[in-house]
Amino acid sequence: MTPSSDPPAGASADSEEDAADATPPLPDEAIVPGTVAPALASVAPTRKRPRPGERRVQILETLATMLQEPGAERVTTAALAAKLSVSEAALYRHFASKAQMFEGLIEFIEQSVFTLVNQIVEREPNGGAQVQKVLAVLLQFGEKNPGMTRVMVGDALVFENERLLTRMNQFFERIESQLRQSLRQHAESAGSTTPTVDANAQASVLTAFAIGRLQRFARSGFRKSPTEHLDVALRLFTA
Repeated sequence: MTPSSDPPAGASADSEEDAADATPPLPDEAIVPGTVAPALASVAPTRKRPRPGERRVQILETLATMLQEPGAERVTTAALAAKLSVSEAALYRHFASKAQMFEGLIEFIEQSVFTLVNQIVEREPNGGAQVQKVLAVLLQFGEKNPGMTRVMVGDALVFENERLLTRMNQFFERIESQLRQSLRQHAESAGSTTPTVDANAQASVLTAFAIGRLQRFARSGFRKSPTEHLDVALRLFTA
């Protein structure tokens, strides 16, 4: 079932977690330009009970892992709690609702992808090269994080709060906006008389291409790689 925004009765009495911890950001891992942001870092089980903050990361890790398993159209909080060997009440000490858990995954996607995108824009002066690298980073991220790909394309959000789908749509709108800027620069340097029109059309097509590649990857059970023949495809689009 989909939980409400309020914790279930008895959550405050649960003895598995002694205190609700703060809401720290997801792990800030070093990201190298041109590489894929790593998946949520695993927390080494050095003690029986995680330190404050570690349980929150474990919940998100486990949710992402469950989303890439066959038949994971809808992950329930009961199944998630069972996977972690805790009660559902323990989950609500860290997230007020399942929607907040998905928001944690979306925040990780946004932070990982746009950190790389910003680095590409800062370090690559050529607009055409920017476009190719941005799309490569986006699709490589999806390939390395299958469960999060299902969040990106909306498959995992069908039964969840509508605001989650809205937020992922905004993510791709930001991608398209960046592509548009890079393509306009590329068109201007190539001497186009209509650089803005050219950029708008190409950015729309390339964004649809990227989303389509991610959808195919998710709906093929992660067998169809989103980066398959990517260099050839991008040369056709950005020639």
